[in-house]
Amino acid sequence: MSNVANIHRLITETGNTGIAALEELSTSDLLLWINQHDQHVALRVLDQIPIITRVVDKVSANMAAGGRLIYVGAGTSGRLGILDAAECPPTFGVDYETVIGIIAGGERAIRRAAEDAEDNEQQGYDDLLALDLRPKDSVVGISASGRTPYVLGALRAAQSHHALAIALSNNPGSEIGRMSSLVIEVDTGPEILAGSTRMKAGTAQKMVLNMISTAVMVRLGKTYQNLMVDMIPSNEKLADRAKRIVATACDCSYEEAAHLFEQAHGNVKVAILMGHGVPDANEAQQLLHDNSGSVHKALNNL
Repeated sequence: MSNVANIHRLITETGNTGIAALEELSTSDLLLWINQHDQHVALRVLDQIPIITRVVDKVSANMAAGGRLIYVGAGTSGRLGILDAAECPPTFGVDYETVIGIIAGGERAIRRAAEDAEDNEQQGYDDLLALDLRPKDSVVGISASGRTPYVLGALRAAQSHHALAIALSNNPGSEIGRMSSLVIEVDTGPEILAGSTRMKAGTAQKMVLNMISTAVMVRLGKTYQNLMVDMIPSNEKLADRAKRIVATACDCSYEEAAHLFEQAHGNVKVAILMGHGVPDANEAQQLLHDNSGSVHKALNNL
């Protein structure tokens, strides 16, 4: 169990931001003060690029070998993990069991605060075991404080089952960092509203999670150029976007792209390869298979 006595010493729990009496500021000055602090977040994330690079490369290798990316957190951290995980299937065409978000307190805690759930370290351990952890899985424990018991339990489960344990915290020298193989610690400093880590800490976490998932999917061939070629066109708007992606990738008209899209049975990657001269959908599918699903590699090997 983590040491509760030292929580008040954590950077994310302090309130020394230069102005204490927020209610004495005009609305405009209050918003400017918040924005001024927010501008520092991206610079603090920039400091962590070297370790985020290592995380992306390791997670990519694990996922290429069949592993999953699992986010786990409590409160805001848990919700941010769920948000990033939920966006991966429609954006990159992976299934919902490939990138997973777990939150202390379960599904109910997504919409309603379940603050006490974060103190249950054993539940964090058990919830991860319920996923049937495998050595090629990558578990990202997210905690602004860096000492959330639920997250510590989850990372302990990852370590005990030889999965890759990754810590994402906003306090240097974190407890979850000591429980992990790779450690991202974005020091965002005190919050404008003391202890409200849904603000700068949460913004930094979202930035890092977006970086990890997007860069991993790029490495796995889920994109071509800067296009979402593995997206699932599950509604009218997305089908239109898919056709525009094909038009851009093939440098052709929207009408030509729509025809290719129809011939490819709604598969953007197949449509792109056909637009570059592959004679039919079956051959395009085989070419993708032979090149690990990468349009870039497939086109280079035509």
